[in-house]
Amino acid sequence: MRRTLRDNALGLFFLLLFLLAIGGQSVAGYFRQLEELAEHGRPAVDFLAFVLSPDFVVDVAENWQSEFLQFFLFIGATVWLVQRGSPESKKPGDEGRESDEAQKVGAHAPDDAPAWAKAGGWRLAIYGNSLLIVMGTVFVLSWLIQSLAGTIVAGEESAMHGMAAPTWGEYVVSADFWDRTLQNWQSEFLAVGTMVAFSIYLRQRGSAESKPVGMPHAVTAAESE
Repeated sequence: MRRTLRDNALGLFFLLLFLLAIGGQSVAGYFRQLEELAEHGRPAVDFLAFVLSPDFVVDVAENWQSEFLQFFLFIGATVWLVQRGSPESKKPGDEGRESDEAQKVGAHAPDDAPAWAKAGGWRLAIYGNSLLIVMGTVFVLSWLIQSLAGTIVAGEESAMHGMAAPTWGEYVVSADFWDRTLQNWQSEFLAVGTMVAFSIYLRQRGSAESKPVGMPHAVTAAESE
C-alpha cells in the first residue's frame, strides 16, 4: 500500500485537490445561489438541485474546456515547434513526429511495450495519437456542454426580463458566450507561454518541469541526455 501511494502520489495529490476544489466551488456557489434567490423573493433550492442545475454545470464546463484546449494545443504544438532552453520543448532539430526507432514502435518496440505500439496500421495510428485525440475530445464535449447549459441559463435570464429565450445557435455567437469563453482561453495561453519562457531562465531543484539548476540557459533539457 505504501509503495502504491508513493508510485502514484502525484496523480493522487491532484485528484485530491480537484475533489476539494470542486466540492468547495459547489458549496460556495450554492450559498451564492441562495442569496440571489432570496434577493428576488424566490424559493430556495436544495443542494443537489443546484449541483445539477445549468448554472453550476456551465461554470464547471467553462473551465474544463479551456484547460483541455490548453493541453490539446500544447501537446500538438510541441510536436512541430521548439523553444531553445526550455525543458517543455524538444531540442532544436528534433521537430516532427520522429522515426519509428526513436518512438520505439513496430519492429523497434521493446517486449513490454503496449500492444498497440507493436501493431501496425490503424491501431498504431490511433495509439500514436491517443493523447491528442482524448484531450481534443474532452475539450469538444466540455465546450458543447458549456454551450448547452449556457443557453438554458441565458434563456432563464431572458425570461426574467420578459425577453425571448435565445436558441443554441444564437447563444454560441453571442457576446456573452465569447466573453466568458475567451476570458478562460487567454489565461490558459498566458500560463503555458510563461511556463515555457520562465523555465528557460528559472529553476526548481528536483522538479521534472525544470532543468537541472546548473544547466546553462540556452541548453534544452533533452540536449543533455
